[in-house]
Amino acid sequence: MIKITLKDGSVREYNEGVTIKEVAESISAGLARVALAGEVNGEVKDLSYPLENDCTLNLLTFDDEGGRDAYRHTTSHILAQAVKRLYPDAKLAIGPAIENGFYYDFDVEKPFSVEDLEKIEEEMKKIIKEDYKLERFTLPREEAIKFMEERNEPYKVELIRDLPEGETISFYKQGDFVDLCAGPHIESTGKVKAFKLMSVAGAYWRGNEKNKMLQRIYGTSFTKKSDLDAYITRIEEAKKRDHRKLGRELDLFDIYEEGPGFPFFMPKGMVLRNVLEEYWREEHRKAGYQEIKTPIILNEELWHRSGHWDHYKENMYFTKIDEADFAIKPMNCPGGMLVYKRKLHSYRDLPQRLAELGLVHRHELSGVLHGLMRVRCFTQDDAHIFMTPDQIESEILGVISLIDDFYKVFGFKYHVELSTRPENSMGSDEDWERATNALKNALEKKGIDYKINEGDGAFYGPKIDFHLEDSIGRTWQCGTIQLDFQMPERFDLTYIGPDGEKHRPVMIHRVVFGSIERFIAILTEHYAGAFPVWLSPVQVKILPILEKQHDYVAEVKKALEEKGVRVEADLRNEKIGYKIREAQLEKVPYMLVIGDKEMENRTVAVRSRKDGDLGPMRLEDFVNRIVEAIKNKEN
Repeated sequence: MIKITLKDGSVREYNEGVTIKEVAESISAGLARVALAGEVNGEVKDLSYPLENDCTLNLLTFDDEGGRDAYRHTTSHILAQAVKRLYPDAKLAIGPAIENGFYYDFDVEKPFSVEDLEKIEEEMKKIIKEDYKLERFTLPREEAIKFMEERNEPYKVELIRDLPEGETISFYKQGDFVDLCAGPHIESTGKVKAFKLMSVAGAYWRGNEKNKMLQRIYGTSFTKKSDLDAYITRIEEAKKRDHRKLGRELDLFDIYEEGPGFPFFMPKGMVLRNVLEEYWREEHRKAGYQEIKTPIILNEELWHRSGHWDHYKENMYFTKIDEADFAIKPMNCPGGMLVYKRKLHSYRDLPQRLAELGLVHRHELSGVLHGLMRVRCFTQDDAHIFMTPDQIESEILGVISLIDDFYKVFGFKYHVELSTRPENSMGSDEDWERATNALKNALEKKGIDYKINEGDGAFYGPKIDFHLEDSIGRTWQCGTIQLDFQMPERFDLTYIGPDGEKHRPVMIHRVVFGSIERFIAILTEHYAGAFPVWLSPVQVKILPILEKQHDYVAEVKKALEEKGVRVEADLRNEKIGYKIREAQLEKVPYMLVIGDKEMENRTVAVRSRKDGDLGPMRLEDFVNRIVEAIKNKEN
């Protein structure tokens, strides 16, 4: 008998060799129906996997990442089988599960068309209906190579040759289709209930542009058609909200081929940006931060000292000045160190909170650039907090509260992840453990649920990441709090303690927006370009019906401008219906229609983007209404 510890902590005894599926069936028929895979001692396995020793077992459904991946990985094999049936000369490359779906890469003579995808989908439906069992088998290395050579699959042969000596070489068979694969998979093709092929794109074999360009088909799959439909609807909604499209349409920002990855902000985009930065400055002043500005270019030695040279140089830009080597900063922290180090500090001066809206440059490959989401230059809303060890927890709690207050203003929900030490890191185990525990304690003191993200910390310390959820359910990593014992050591930072001796401060690196550019992209998509009134580049559009109302329009405009409202008047000789439609397309929060009646009564006819026609209103009442909405940062 073997002992199996389940997720709830209970322990059950089974005969040696019991399969994961049999364990699920012994618990309940309902669980056996929805189980897709099992996690055995942390490794995801097929349901057919036999358990030979005492172990921990977590049964995975589609709600679990491991279960979803097995389900979608199987769908990618169904896709590959369909392609081989329809295009027998196609060569198979790789086909993994990815976030929100899967893909498979093929070497084909002619690129796939939309019509081809429709044909492939129909063939996939047949394979699902035929309900082939997925059967795993292994072969010795030379037999595996011969097996794939006989099937004329050169990419699979290359993959096998690159596997380490002694590695188990496994295959999965479904009907007449066999693929080299480590697994895991679900039990049979018939278990896939709802899928959709989403798109096709070019992809270099193994991501290397020197290799052949393959055809990559992307798809997704779900256990329920309703979930698939909801996902497709969300994708369509995301396309409408694409910040690149809205940025052009609303004349906010754009990126030109003359500067790939280097964004341009137009006048209206600068209004939006400046409002965000003014809000940031105001809240940071209240929270006890001092603002600094550090240079964009600093000498190469500084980046050796900070550790960026060893851990980040491939993402940096370099230049020469007076025959000396300099780097364009990819991060603001080394500059912050020099600001702190400029004079002697007492423990009474700490914590010292230095904030910077710092422009940084990072070399990103052209293939990953994406509007304002992934650029080569951006402004980080950085701050570096220098403190004594006994101030760590209170400062982390203060940053968490500040970030929470910011996100509430924009109506964002969020979840938190704690990222631990990466392989490529510096510092002692003791420092890392101390820093990680400090972050954990602060989160637990705040009562915040968090997920551990193993090995994804910064090279100098662990971090708390804040993942925002937007209005259509997508998540974006923005705020971060990083606790660092390393850089104060490398820069020999000190303060004089109560004992009159020099001591080493601890520091926090943190951002709230993340980068201003990326946050603007997220906000643009979150609000679909219809920014709340306090953020809108134009808050009010005045629309006169006839030219004779222009003098009164000027009075209305002046009354609003005197209260700091951003207002435009549309004085074109166009029909009022056309002007209203134009203002609606520009997503202006309020439109004031001015006709003879409004001019005579000193009123305005108010149309709200959100609430529709509000009817006539005294000018003074409207001014008070919008000023209050701006002041309260209403969403």
